[in-house]
Amino acid sequence: MRLTLAENFRAIFYTPFYLLKALGLAEQAGLTLEWLPPGSPGGAIDAIKEGRVDLTWGGPMRVMKDHDTTPANGQSLLCFGEVVSRDPFFLLGKKTLGRFELAQLRQLRMALVSEVPTPWLCLQADLRDLRLNVREIENSLKRGLSMPEQIQALKAGTLDVAQLFEPLASELLTDPDYQVLYAAHTRGPTVYTTLICSRNGWDRHHQAFTLLNQVLGELQTWMHAQTPAAIASQVRSFFPELSLQLLENSMSRYLQNGIWASSPNMSQPGFDRLSYSLNSGGFIRTQIDFASCVTPLDQPST
Repeated sequence: MRLTLAENFRAIFYTPFYLLKALGLAEQAGLTLEWLPPGSPGGAIDAIKEGRVDLTWGGPMRVMKDHDTTPANGQSLLCFGEVVSRDPFFLLGKKTLGRFELAQLRQLRMALVSEVPTPWLCLQADLRDLRLNVREIENSLKRGLSMPEQIQALKAGTLDVAQLFEPLASELLTDPDYQVLYAAHTRGPTVYTTLICSRNGWDRHHQAFTLLNQVLGELQTWMHAQTPAAIASQVRSFFPELSLQLLENSMSRYLQNGIWASSPNMSQPGFDRLSYSLNSGGFIRTQIDFASCVTPLDQPST
Protein backbone atom coordinates (compact mmCIF):
# COMPACT_ATOMS: atom_id res chain seq x y z
CA MET A 1 0.00 0.00 0.00
CA ARG A 2 1.24 3.42 -0.97
CA LEU A 3 0.16 6.90 0.10
CA THR A 4 1.26 10.45 -0.66
CA LEU A 5 1.59 12.59 2.47
CA ALA A 6 2.07 16.35 2.12
CA GLU A 7 4.00 17.89 5.00
CA ASN A 8 2.70 21.06 6.59
CA PHE A 9 5.05 23.89 7.49
CA ARG A 10 7.99 22.88 9.70
CA ALA A 11 7.24 23.21 13.43
CA ILE A 12 8.36 21.48 16.61
CA PHE A 13 4.83 20.65 17.69
CA TYR A 14 4.63 18.43 14.59
CA THR A 15 7.45 16.27 15.99
CA PRO A 16 5.41 13.01 16.02
CA PHE A 17 5.21 13.14 12.22
CA TYR A 18 8.96 13.66 11.93
CA LEU A 19 9.49 10.68 14.21
CA LEU A 20 7.22 8.62 11.98
CA LYS A 21 9.49 9.49 9.05
CA ALA A 22 12.81 9.20 10.88
CA LEU A 23 12.02 5.80 12.40
CA GLY A 24 10.49 4.38 9.23
CA LEU A 25 7.59 2.89 11.18
CA ALA A 26 5.08 3.01 8.33
CA GLU A 27 7.45 1.14 6.05
CA GLN A 28 8.05 -1.48 8.71
CA ALA A 29 4.30 -2.07 8.78
CA GLY A 30 4.15 -2.53 5.01
CA LEU A 31 2.98 0.97 4.12
CA THR A 32 4.98 3.13 1.72
CA LEU A 33 4.70 6.87 2.34
CA GLU A 34 5.76 9.36 -0.30
CA TRP A 35 6.58 12.51 1.67
CA LEU A 36 5.93 15.72 -0.22
CA PRO A 37 7.98 18.75 0.90
CA PRO A 38 6.71 21.31 3.42
CA GLY A 39 4.55 24.12 2.14
CA SER A 40 2.61 27.03 3.57
CA PRO A 41 0.09 26.43 6.37
CA GLY A 42 -2.79 24.43 4.88
CA GLY A 43 -1.19 24.60 1.44
CA ALA A 44 -2.09 21.02 0.49
CA ILE A 45 -5.83 21.26 1.18
CA ASP A 46 -6.84 21.90 -2.44
CA ALA A 47 -4.68 18.98 -3.58
CA ILE A 48 -6.39 16.73 -1.02
CA LYS A 49 -9.85 17.74 -2.21
CA GLU A 50 -8.88 17.24 -5.86
CA GLY A 51 -7.34 13.82 -5.20
CA ARG A 52 -3.82 14.79 -6.23
CA VAL A 53 -2.53 14.06 -2.71
CA ASP A 54 -3.86 11.44 -0.29
CA LEU A 55 -3.10 13.00 3.08
CA THR A 56 -1.75 16.02 4.86
CA TRP A 57 -1.64 17.05 8.48
CA GLY A 58 -2.92 20.22 10.06
CA GLY A 59 -5.63 21.72 12.19
CA PRO A 60 -9.19 20.37 12.17
CA MET A 61 -10.10 24.04 11.83
CA ARG A 62 -9.58 23.53 8.09
CA VAL A 63 -11.99 20.59 8.11
CA MET A 64 -14.52 22.65 10.08
CA LYS A 65 -14.19 25.60 7.68
CA ASP A 66 -14.73 23.27 4.74
CA HIS A 67 -17.91 21.84 6.29
CA ASP A 68 -19.11 25.34 7.19
CA THR A 69 -18.73 26.78 3.70
CA THR A 70 -19.05 23.91 1.20
CA PRO A 71 -21.92 21.45 0.57
CA ALA A 72 -21.09 17.87 1.55
CA ASN A 73 -19.69 15.79 -1.30
CA GLY A 74 -16.81 13.45 -2.06
CA GLN A 75 -14.32 16.29 -1.76
CA SER A 76 -15.40 17.13 1.80
CA LEU A 77 -12.56 16.94 4.30
CA LEU A 78 -12.31 14.46 7.17
CA CYS A 79 -9.83 14.14 10.02
CA PHE A 80 -8.35 11.21 11.92
CA GLY A 81 -5.16 10.41 13.79
CA GLU A 82 -5.03 13.03 16.55
CA VAL A 83 -1.45 14.13 17.18
CA VAL A 84 -1.53 17.53 18.92
CA SER A 85 -4.24 17.42 21.57
CA ARG A 86 -3.60 20.71 23.38
CA ASP A 87 -2.79 24.24 22.32
CA PRO A 88 1.01 24.61 21.89
CA PHE A 89 1.15 28.41 22.21
CA PHE A 90 2.21 30.65 25.10
CA LEU A 91 1.92 34.27 26.12
CA LEU A 92 5.27 35.60 27.33
CA GLY A 93 6.43 38.87 28.81
CA LYS A 94 8.71 40.42 31.40
CA LYS A 95 8.81 39.18 34.97
CA THR A 96 8.11 42.73 36.07
CA LEU A 97 4.48 42.07 35.11
CA GLY A 98 4.33 39.89 38.22
CA ARG A 99 1.55 37.39 38.79
CA PHE A 100 -0.31 37.55 35.50
CA GLU A 101 -4.02 37.22 34.77
CA LEU A 102 -5.59 37.38 31.32
CA ALA A 103 -7.70 40.37 32.41
CA GLN A 104 -4.47 42.41 32.41
CA LEU A 105 -4.42 42.25 28.61
CA ARG A 106 -6.83 45.19 28.64
CA GLN A 107 -3.95 47.43 29.75
CA LEU A 108 -1.06 45.79 27.88
CA ARG A 109 0.38 45.93 24.39
CA MET A 110 0.02 42.44 22.94
CA ALA A 111 0.82 41.03 19.51
CA LEU A 112 -0.96 38.21 17.72
CA VAL A 113 0.61 35.31 15.87
CA SER A 114 0.35 36.51 12.27
CA GLU A 115 1.34 33.24 10.59
CA VAL A 116 -1.84 31.26 11.40
CA PRO A 117 -5.28 32.22 12.82
CA THR A 118 -5.94 29.43 15.32
CA PRO A 119 -3.87 30.74 18.30
CA TRP A 120 -5.89 33.96 18.54
CA LEU A 121 -9.22 32.23 17.86
CA CYS A 122 -8.56 29.87 20.77
CA LEU A 123 -7.30 32.64 23.05
CA GLN A 124 -10.25 34.93 22.38
CA ALA A 125 -12.57 32.10 23.47
CA ASP A 126 -10.63 31.86 26.74
CA LEU A 127 -11.17 35.60 27.21
CA ARG A 128 -14.90 35.25 26.52
CA ASP A 129 -15.09 32.48 29.12
CA LEU A 130 -13.77 35.02 31.63
CA ARG A 131 -16.46 37.50 30.48
CA LEU A 132 -13.81 39.93 29.25
CA ASN A 133 -14.52 42.44 26.51
CA VAL A 134 -12.80 40.74 23.58
CA ARG A 135 -13.51 43.60 21.19
CA GLU A 136 -11.77 46.05 23.53
CA ILE A 137 -8.68 43.84 23.72
CA GLU A 138 -8.76 43.03 20.01
CA ASN A 139 -8.82 46.70 19.02
CA SER A 140 -5.55 47.32 20.85
CA LEU A 141 -3.66 44.32 19.46
CA LYS A 142 -0.53 44.75 17.40
CA ARG A 143 -0.94 42.83 14.14
CA GLY A 144 1.33 41.74 11.33
CA LEU A 145 4.40 40.88 13.40
CA SER A 146 6.04 37.52 12.82
CA MET A 147 6.95 35.62 15.95
CA PRO A 148 10.66 36.56 15.70
CA GLU A 149 9.57 40.18 15.24
CA GLN A 150 7.45 39.90 18.38
CA ILE A 151 10.55 38.93 20.35
CA GLN A 152 12.41 41.92 18.92
CA ALA A 153 9.55 44.22 19.90
CA LEU A 154 9.50 42.80 23.45
CA LYS A 155 13.18 43.50 23.86
CA ALA A 156 12.85 46.96 22.32
CA GLY A 157 10.15 47.82 24.83
CA THR A 158 7.43 48.44 22.22
CA LEU A 159 5.47 45.31 23.19
CA ASP A 160 4.41 43.87 26.55
CA VAL A 161 3.07 40.43 25.59
CA ALA A 162 4.12 38.08 22.79
CA GLN A 163 2.27 35.00 21.55
CA LEU A 164 4.80 32.31 20.66
CA PHE A 165 5.32 28.58 20.20
CA GLU A 166 8.42 26.43 20.56
CA PRO A 167 11.34 26.85 20.05
CA LEU A 168 10.84 30.62 20.27
CA ALA A 169 9.34 30.38 23.77
CA SER A 170 12.34 28.45 25.11
CA GLU A 171 14.71 30.76 23.27
CA LEU A 172 13.18 33.83 24.92
CA LEU A 173 13.18 32.14 28.33
CA THR A 174 16.96 31.83 28.26
CA ASP A 175 16.79 35.52 29.19
CA PRO A 176 16.06 35.59 32.94
CA ASP A 177 14.00 38.77 32.57
CA TYR A 178 11.13 36.92 30.84
CA GLN A 179 8.46 34.46 31.94
CA VAL A 180 5.52 32.44 30.65
CA LEU A 181 2.45 34.54 31.42
CA TYR A 182 -0.14 32.10 30.13
CA ALA A 183 0.23 28.58 28.70
CA ALA A 184 -2.69 27.81 26.41
CA HIS A 185 -2.48 24.07 27.14
CA THR A 186 -3.97 24.79 30.58
CA ARG A 187 -7.31 25.35 28.83
CA GLY A 188 -7.62 21.59 28.48
CA PRO A 189 -8.22 19.38 25.43
CA THR A 190 -8.23 21.34 22.17
CA VAL A 191 -7.58 19.18 19.11
CA TYR A 192 -4.90 21.13 17.27
CA THR A 193 -3.44 18.74 14.70
CA THR A 194 -4.66 15.60 12.94
CA LEU A 195 -4.27 13.84 9.64
CA ILE A 196 -6.62 15.19 6.97
CA CYS A 197 -8.11 13.39 3.97
CA SER A 198 -11.19 13.71 1.76
CA ARG A 199 -14.28 11.50 1.76
CA ASN A 200 -13.25 10.17 -1.65
CA GLY A 201 -9.77 9.58 -0.30
CA TRP A 202 -11.14 7.58 2.62
CA ASP A 203 -13.19 5.44 0.25
CA ARG A 204 -10.11 4.73 -1.87
CA HIS A 205 -7.55 4.22 0.89
CA HIS A 206 -9.42 3.29 4.08
CA GLN A 207 -7.29 0.18 4.60
CA ALA A 208 -4.05 2.13 4.29
CA PHE A 209 -5.37 4.97 6.45
CA THR A 210 -6.45 2.48 9.12
CA LEU A 211 -2.99 0.90 9.11
CA LEU A 212 -1.34 4.34 9.36
CA ASN A 213 -3.59 5.18 12.30
CA GLN A 214 -2.43 2.00 14.06
CA VAL A 215 1.21 2.83 13.38
CA LEU A 216 0.65 6.31 14.75
CA GLY A 217 -0.73 4.82 17.97
CA GLU A 218 2.34 2.62 18.36
CA LEU A 219 4.56 5.65 17.79
CA GLN A 220 2.70 7.65 20.43
CA THR A 221 3.12 4.87 23.00
CA TRP A 222 6.85 4.74 22.24
CA MET A 223 7.25 8.51 22.24
CA HIS A 224 5.70 9.05 25.65
CA ALA A 225 8.18 6.58 27.14
CA GLN A 226 11.18 8.55 25.81
CA THR A 227 13.22 11.38 27.29
CA PRO A 228 13.29 14.81 25.63
CA ALA A 229 16.93 14.17 24.73
CA ALA A 230 16.08 10.89 22.99
CA ILE A 231 13.31 12.50 20.95
CA ALA A 232 15.47 15.50 20.06
CA SER A 233 18.25 13.24 18.81
CA GLN A 234 15.83 11.47 16.45
CA VAL A 235 14.49 14.65 14.83
CA ARG A 236 17.55 16.88 15.00
CA SER A 237 18.05 16.70 11.22
CA PHE A 238 14.64 18.37 10.73
CA PHE A 239 15.82 21.43 12.68
CA PRO A 240 19.48 21.98 11.68
CA GLU A 241 19.28 25.67 12.62
CA LEU A 242 18.61 24.88 16.30
CA SER A 243 21.11 23.92 18.97
CA LEU A 244 20.55 20.49 20.48
CA GLN A 245 19.98 22.08 23.89
CA LEU A 246 17.26 24.40 22.59
CA LEU A 247 15.59 21.49 20.82
CA GLU A 248 15.68 19.40 24.01
CA ASN A 249 14.24 22.27 26.04
CA SER A 250 11.40 22.61 23.56
CA MET A 251 10.67 18.88 23.63
CA SER A 252 10.73 18.89 27.42
CA ARG A 253 8.23 21.75 27.68
CA TYR A 254 5.80 20.15 25.25
CA LEU A 255 6.07 16.73 26.88
CA GLN A 256 5.52 18.16 30.35
CA ASN A 257 2.54 20.17 29.13
CA GLY A 258 0.82 17.19 27.51
CA ILE A 259 0.75 18.83 24.09
CA TRP A 260 1.06 15.55 22.20
CA ALA A 261 -1.75 13.01 22.16
CA SER A 262 -1.12 9.62 23.72
CA SER A 263 -3.58 7.94 21.33
CA PRO A 264 -4.65 8.62 17.72
CA ASN A 265 -8.31 8.43 18.75
CA MET A 266 -10.02 11.76 18.10
CA SER A 267 -11.13 13.53 21.27
CA GLN A 268 -14.70 14.78 20.91
CA PRO A 269 -14.34 17.22 23.85
CA GLY A 270 -11.16 18.58 22.28
CA PHE A 271 -12.84 18.84 18.88
CA ASP A 272 -15.89 20.55 20.37
CA ARG A 273 -13.70 23.07 22.21
CA LEU A 274 -11.97 24.00 18.97
CA SER A 275 -15.33 24.28 17.20
CA TYR A 276 -16.64 26.55 19.96
CA SER A 277 -13.53 28.74 19.70
CA LEU A 278 -13.77 29.09 15.92
CA ASN A 279 -17.49 29.84 16.09
CA SER A 280 -17.21 32.41 18.89
CA GLY A 281 -14.44 34.15 16.97
CA GLY A 282 -16.48 34.33 13.76
CA PHE A 283 -14.29 31.95 11.75
CA ILE A 284 -17.21 29.55 11.22
CA ARG A 285 -20.92 30.37 11.26
CA THR A 286 -22.03 27.54 13.52
CA GLN A 287 -20.42 24.88 15.69
CA ILE A 288 -19.56 21.85 13.58
CA ASP A 289 -20.80 18.36 14.36
CA PHE A 290 -18.03 15.98 15.40
CA ALA A 291 -19.49 12.94 13.63
CA SER A 292 -19.66 14.75 10.28
CA CYS A 293 -15.93 15.52 10.30
CA VAL A 294 -14.32 12.23 11.38
CA THR A 295 -13.76 8.95 9.58
CA PRO A 296 -15.39 5.65 10.64
CA LEU A 297 -12.36 5.15 12.90
CA ASP A 298 -13.75 7.73 15.34
CA GLN A 299 -17.51 7.68 14.87
CA PRO A 300 -19.32 7.96 18.22
CA SER A 301 -20.92 4.70 19.37
CA THR A 302 -24.72 4.66 19.30
